[in-house]
Amino acid sequence: MTRTAELLADDPIWLILLKVVAIFVFLVLMTLLTIWAERRVIGRMQHRPGPNRAGPFGILQSLADGLKLAFKEDIRPVMADKWVYFLAPVISATPALVSFAVMPIGPEVTIFGERTTLQLVDLPVGLLVVLACASIGVYGIVLAGWASGSPYPLLGSLRSAAQVISYEIAMGLSFVAVIMYAGTLSTSGIVAAQENGWFFALLPVSFLIYVVSMVGETNRAPFDLPEAESELVGGFHTEYSSLKFALFFLAEYINMVTVSALATTLFLGGWHAPWPLSLIGDGVLNTGWWPVLWFLGKTIAFLFFFVWLRGTLPRLRYDQFMDLGWKLLVPVSLVWIMAVTVIRALRNSEAVSTQQFMIGGAVVVVILVAATFLIPDRKPEKDSDEVPLAGSGFPVPPIDLEVPKTPPRRTPVRSGTGAGELAGPEGEEAPHGNV
Repeated sequence: MTRTAELLADDPIWLILLKVVAIFVFLVLMTLLTIWAERRVIGRMQHRPGPNRAGPFGILQSLADGLKLAFKEDIRPVMADKWVYFLAPVISATPALVSFAVMPIGPEVTIFGERTTLQLVDLPVGLLVVLACASIGVYGIVLAGWASGSPYPLLGSLRSAAQVISYEIAMGLSFVAVIMYAGTLSTSGIVAAQENGWFFALLPVSFLIYVVSMVGETNRAPFDLPEAESELVGGFHTEYSSLKFALFFLAEYINMVTVSALATTLFLGGWHAPWPLSLIGDGVLNTGWWPVLWFLGKTIAFLFFFVWLRGTLPRLRYDQFMDLGWKLLVPVSLVWIMAVTVIRALRNSEAVSTQQFMIGGAVVVVILVAATFLIPDRKPEKDSDEVPLAGSGFPVPPIDLEVPKTPPRRTPVRSGTGAGELAGPEGEEAPHGNV
């Protein structure tokens, strides 16, 4: 049993309840502040003020929106399944709260005279708990779309489930290299393994794959395809209102905080101070309550990355998004895992020195860069039916275009036999009844 697990096993019940309440309050406050910060930052990007009326700098706007949702009328569609319709938002929000329990926020501290660590629970399979919670959250999405009794929420829920499951695979594969270097599935053990170097520099491919996967996992722009207004109205929660809608909103932003905290834990050293602050006072900034500040700073940086993407990139097409997950991220992850396995095996056998590894890696990079410049670009095949374009990019009619002749017009005439009869193309009398 590790030192962290021993301390957590000795926690009294009042301290455990205190940590549970603290985590819940922290996630709710982070949700309110993230929504406010997102609206302010995107407003700044788009040259508009954003919320600036409720409280200083509009900081109470998110709280006002939450209270407004609480007092809105709770409407349930006639065709909805009552109990499943009610349980779906709860199933979505609960795993988002539970998955944060394994995040190590800080080292050993003293709380009211009790020695403990800033973590609710330290499990030997902590990473699997996060993946399991993410998988359970998909059930809430699917059940919400099905229980609404409407086709558009159902389509949105199926699209969202396919999206989340697809990117969960890439996310899980990005963990493999981290687990190999840390030698454990415990989140506190992974943080301890990064004491002398963060994994984002040692495993850059895993880091990039995880960053892309966490955006797709949380259904955020530019991957917010389940909420494509032009296709599916509002996604799986179209028929929800009042507090049930607020629970879906809460689950989305808590998931953002959770995946950001997980990225901090896996790749940015967790609560360890960044260099060169870690050198001050022989690591004094990695003790006490200081690490909470570093953990929050790294997590907020990832949350800003979410907002930055939303204000910068347009939404992808669904086929492009699925191709990115299945045809790029998953194959690259598998190749990267094989490469890391071979490198670690060679290093452990001491058959190759570190200098030889560096030289070999540099040679591979040079070859790949040279190949990108030497391989000629494939010219697209010309389509015989392709419409020619002018210099400005607008389609132009062909030069040999022939305008068809106007067909003969049948005009009504009056004949001697009666009114309303029609004359043919040459003026002959048309049969009665033809118009």
